[in-house]
Amino acid sequence: MSIERWVPLFGWLRSYNRKLLSRDALAAIIVTLMLVPQALAYALLAGLPPEMGLYASMLPLVLYAIFGTSASLAVGPVAVAALMTASALSNFASPGSPEYIGAALVLAALSGLILIAMGVLRLGFLVNFLSHPVISGFITASGILIAISQLRHILGVEASGHNVIDLIGALLSQWQQVNITTLLIGLGVWSFLLMCRKRLNTWLTAIGVSASIAGLIVKAAPISAVIVTTFLAWGLNLEQRGVALVGAVPSGLPALALPNLDQSLWLSLLPAALLISLVGFVESVSVAQTLAAKRRQRIDPNQELMALGMANLGAGISGGSPVSGGFSRSVVNFEAGAATPLAGAFTALGIMLSTLLLTDLLAFLPTATLAATIIVAVGTLIDLPAVKRTWQYSRSDGLAMVATLLLTLLHSVELGIISGVVLSLGLHLYRTSQPHSAVIGRVPGTEHFRNVKRHQVETDENVAMLRIDESLYFANARYLEDTVMALAARSPSLKHIVLTCQAVNVIDASALESLEAINARLNDSGAKLHLAEVKGPVMDRLQHTDFCRELTGQVFFTTFDAWQALAHPAEANSPLLPTQREETTSCNSDTPR
Repeated sequence: MSIERWVPLFGWLRSYNRKLLSRDALAAIIVTLMLVPQALAYALLAGLPPEMGLYASMLPLVLYAIFGTSASLAVGPVAVAALMTASALSNFASPGSPEYIGAALVLAALSGLILIAMGVLRLGFLVNFLSHPVISGFITASGILIAISQLRHILGVEASGHNVIDLIGALLSQWQQVNITTLLIGLGVWSFLLMCRKRLNTWLTAIGVSASIAGLIVKAAPISAVIVTTFLAWGLNLEQRGVALVGAVPSGLPALALPNLDQSLWLSLLPAALLISLVGFVESVSVAQTLAAKRRQRIDPNQELMALGMANLGAGISGGSPVSGGFSRSVVNFEAGAATPLAGAFTALGIMLSTLLLTDLLAFLPTATLAATIIVAVGTLIDLPAVKRTWQYSRSDGLAMVATLLLTLLHSVELGIISGVVLSLGLHLYRTSQPHSAVIGRVPGTEHFRNVKRHQVETDENVAMLRIDESLYFANARYLEDTVMALAARSPSLKHIVLTCQAVNVIDASALESLEAINARLNDSGAKLHLAEVKGPVMDRLQHTDFCRELTGQVFFTTFDAWQALAHPAEANSPLLPTQREETTSCNSDTPR
């Protein structure tokens, strides 16, 4: 069991059979057709030689098959990781230079080591600090940046920049150098791929092709664009007309070697590696969990950290760039029937064969074709309507999303996501530092209690019941004091204040001190403090504190018990269940809650 926990391959491989093999092999063939042009395109996006995209699609896929828990996740180069790689490395060297390539290998290996360390320490929960609005805003902005950055290959001009302003400015300054032939190829491929995505499925199903097969054909459409434009470039000698081609791609498999071990380089790339690791993991796990749920399967997020870490480490030692799970390829893998992670290993085999046999032809592939492929692929990442939906639902989340999107577009990808995370955490602290609370009263004839401002409820001039709708911790401890004392000041006749704690999951040391202060100050004013509906884990921590020993009031099992005992003491004298009576008489009760 211990081996299977760390190497899931040993678990599912025992039941592997020919039926599963055929499903995995078919899925691998289809994903390979999709991955070849994407691997080349994303290497181009990252500023790396095209073969590095192919190298990143070999050993990493095999390692994920060994350590991964998702049957459908297709690991390899992805657009967002490529963009973040280019952004991180542009400050170290010129794209494509030996120093740049060496830094890319370090970035992949470092990302892998970070993910492995997080997996060993079971730190998968840390990615919860990347809220969905922040990730959504970052990915939308990244999609826009990626699309704009690829326009230079469509236009056949030289232009670069780290944000939208720089990119658009560079493109506008080069408009007179636009290569018409390159533009026609780029627009042609772009139109073809859009047509395939929007119309081909309908056309195929209309002539009797099954919906599943039609969908897979649509997903594999980029390979036909690659084939056609490659032969056009070769047959018409388009390079002589100024059309940029991929150029010579080394044939053969990558050699295994350690990346540059320069300590200063590793330290310099650490922040970027951490961001790439976290973003890649969040997206990979989201995709994996979504697809697993459709088959009533489950994945282990902490094991996914290990698997993605090993995949990135494999990329770093085999000449590849950072990798993660790709959404579109994973969906294709799922729809093609991939039954186990071994489908990824078969895909790696297909990429190996492509690298050995097709590199001579790939040399004639126009970069405009790859650019159009990228632009169409990242179209699925851009979700601008989500900004409006998020803003309408939650202004704080909407603010974090907009800030992430704008800063990523207008400054850099690093500042965008860091600012989004910091803003999300800051707004969370602000919200929870002023938790919602409500004075509640009894709904007539029931044991239910509701906000006095929203419902017609019974109240008592001597008793105030205050519902706290948040856990109590250092950020809101003083706010709790102010709220309770303001309530006491408004009603001089109050003799009892009951804090109902249904929503309180934690009371930290700062909040405990505030409760002690509230208890003492109320006692000085002639009122008592009571608690109701305290959760078991919270009560376990309170039981042996000074607060429990000095509490002037009682801890009630339910809010209704408190109401009976304090507002209607005659009713409270009626027999109670033994556990109820014990709960209302002792703060140090050992009765489970």
